[in-house]
Amino acid sequence: MLDVSVAYNRYKFLGHEFLTWLWFVIETRSDRLKDADGAPVTLVLGDRIVLENHHKEALETVTIKGSEAELEEGRLSVKKGAVVTELNLRLHQDDRTWRFDIKGESLSVAGLKAPESDGDKSDIEAVVLDKMDQYEKVLAFVRHLYREFITLRTSGEWDKKTLHSIRKWIASA
Repeated sequence: MLDVSVAYNRYKFLGHEFLTWLWFVIETRSDRLKDADGAPVTLVLGDRIVLENHHKEALETVTIKGSEAELEEGRLSVKKGAVVTELNLRLHQDDRTWRFDIKGESLSVAGLKAPESDGDKSDIEAVVLDKMDQYEKVLAFVRHLYREFITLRTSGEWDKKTLHSIRKWIASA
């Protein structure tokens, strides 16, 4: 059995590939995204992307903040060999919006802002349970997306179609 730190360092690239794939999916096929229950969702890039590029012994970190117009710089960084290490996202479903960051190295969700509770604000227990449910919805969605990515990544379709499509998308920068 692999030591945890060895396994972590050996496979952490998967989180970065996942975020790059997710960015690609958002920009090219976002209309086909579904949550873990199969209900349609809209996933949009937020206002921040963090990329890293390893140059020999130096690490270059590129943080892009702002509107969609500046995403070309991010694609150019990926074209030059950078990997996506963090994405800020907005998830829309049924007139509700969640905002959160995903970090590629650990697939942790950070800065999660859930929609306001529709219930009675005076019932603290109900509000807390609703917030927990809202948080779980995002975590389940991220797990579902990652499961989809891993299934695709380990299939023959990754090398035959997906990787070619991602490279073509990056080249269009």
